[in-house]
Amino acid sequence: MLRAVIFDLDGTLLNSIDDLADAANWVCARNGWPLHTLEEYKHFVGSGIPNLCRRFAPPEAQSPEQQARVLADFRARYDAHKEDKTAPYPGAAGAVRALQNAGVMCGVLSNKEDGLAKAVVEHYFPGVFRHVQGAVAGRPVKPDPAGVFSLLKEMGLAPGPGVFLVGDSDVDVFTGKNAGLPVCGALWGFRGRAELAAAGADLLAETPAEMARLLLARAG
Repeated sequence: MLRAVIFDLDGTLLNSIDDLADAANWVCARNGWPLHTLEEYKHFVGSGIPNLCRRFAPPEAQSPEQQARVLADFRARYDAHKEDKTAPYPGAAGAVRALQNAGVMCGVLSNKEDGLAKAVVEHYFPGVFRHVQGAVAGRPVKPDPAGVFSLLKEMGLAPGPGVFLVGDSDVDVFTGKNAGLPVCGALWGFRGRAELAAAGADLLAETPAEMARLLLARAG
């Protein structure tokens, strides 16, 4: 029986890549560094904002002091422009509602900072998710399973049969494997079929609606 679904945020529920890329390239331009393409940013994101900043900065800007400045500049720019182009993927909210109407608990686990993740989810999905967790100090980010276990505890559940993860990258698939949970790959997101299949996703869905149908079929 399907008990719960844990969703990734960026690239799964939200198409946020333009705002992330714009903020990162703003930092690059400000420092006179080479800019990166949207496709490059689709592979830079997924492991948290500090890792994103390390990936778009050049080799000569990798010291802890430099990265602290890069991170501060990126956060300020992104916070001011994080809603310019970002939008939920078509059908995402309806798919979540279909799962909830079938009695399935739904939560969000993101590598965004916890406060930002909660604010973004509530802005774009008001009243939809009761359980949202992002990155917190002292806890490793995905693909470490610590966040999964923390979120499930908040939801009053234990990891095991009936809990699925949904995400668009190999980070999400590895998170599920590390937590002992199956994963449905979101083909509509940033990374695509080849990466998700190679990582070992248990299911692959072309759209949020298909994802909901596949998971609800597991509930029957």
